[in-house]
Amino acid sequence: MAGENDVLEQIQREVKGFGDNVSGLKSSMEKDLADVRKLAEEAKKSADRPEVKAQIDALTTSVSEKHAAIEKTVAELKAQADQVATAMRRAPLGDPKEQGEEQKHALAYFETKAAAAGSLKVGSPIDPAGLDMDGYRAWTKSFPLYLRRDDKPIEAKALSVGSDPNGGYLVPTATSARILTRIWETSPLRQLSTVETIGTDKIEIPIDDDEASAGWVGETEGRPETGTPAIGVQTIPVFEIYAKPRATQSMLEDASINIEGWLATKISDKFARIEASAFIVGNGVKKPRGILTYPAAPAGTYARGKILQVNSGHATNITADGLVNMTFSLKEAYLANGSWLMKRGTVGSVALLKDAQGQYLWRPGLEAGKPSILLGYPVRQADDMPVVGAGALPIAFGDFRAGYTVVDRLGITTLRDPYSAKPFVEFYSRRRVGGDVTNFEAFALMVVSA
Repeated sequence: MAGENDVLEQIQREVKGFGDNVSGLKSSMEKDLADVRKLAEEAKKSADRPEVKAQIDALTTSVSEKHAAIEKTVAELKAQADQVATAMRRAPLGDPKEQGEEQKHALAYFETKAAAAGSLKVGSPIDPAGLDMDGYRAWTKSFPLYLRRDDKPIEAKALSVGSDPNGGYLVPTATSARILTRIWETSPLRQLSTVETIGTDKIEIPIDDDEASAGWVGETEGRPETGTPAIGVQTIPVFEIYAKPRATQSMLEDASINIEGWLATKISDKFARIEASAFIVGNGVKKPRGILTYPAAPAGTYARGKILQVNSGHATNITADGLVNMTFSLKEAYLANGSWLMKRGTVGSVALLKDAQGQYLWRPGLEAGKPSILLGYPVRQADDMPVVGAGALPIAFGDFRAGYTVVDRLGITTLRDPYSAKPFVEFYSRRRVGGDVTNFEAFALMVVSA
């Protein structure tokens, strides 16, 4: 307690000294101001007396000097107050042993905070004497609120830092500033397709699948009417994805992370994976229709609503011959933007295939961010494609920009609702999107079959 008494006495001395100085200067300034007013009245009566003007100038200078002295005193007091505040933070509070442990934990906390912010530099440790202990104590008091469940504090028993089940999890300095998040794989068909943004609930795309009729004719022969090509239309509606997670108001206020931002990121990621899956396997009912849901077109023919399927050359696996045949199954116009679409595990199987000269068909990407190459065309991994198996369709190849259209009506919107489910805050998020195959000859599918 001796240290605390010394600090208090120092504060009292500084406050008393400041009061005495300011009171004296104030009284002197008031006297000088009264004298100035008196001389000003006399000056009105005798404006030609130089001695009155000299006295006014002298008193004005005196007032200015005393005002400057007050400002200097205030500045000195501020500097002394900062020193006193530092002394108070350093003053021992209670048991010195406990105070030392608190400072050790505080140092660990500020080092963790600085490391998370990227401001902790090698060779420049944090000065323990300059720690903001008040800030640390306030943080430790609010930290347990993060662990509440349904507004009820967790059961408190004999807690121990050294034992995780008995309280080690509650030690604030052991909590990381980052969150370890599971990685989910998805499909990149949106990036490969044509994307249309609309302002209504559907889009209509003119379809030109027909051709004009023509024929040879002699010089003097008649020219009968020839067939006129017909124009069709394809309609792609948009559908709605939604999510409505919720959190208590206390969690949003007291959590050590931005819960709203975290939820927004999680919802956005989930929406992206849901729509990506629909672009591959969606049945078109309340969701987009996927590329794997259409029947097979007979080899060498074109039928709208059917997609060419190329045999793999083996009853249960993929062969090099099947892949080569697949590249030549499409028209040359679609090969310029051709790419492969398959599951990561299928890429591993394909990477082991060799040609007749013993050379691998697969070539790894040599630049960061560049896809690997298979028979001269980039390979894109799509987790929603099926695994290799009898009768499966594990590989797609072609120009997906020409073959598939994604329709965006509305990006992700979120309504924050703190009223409907008190004490919870609900985050109603939604997105409207559609998609369908628009050119049925622009790509082909490989079917595992002999």
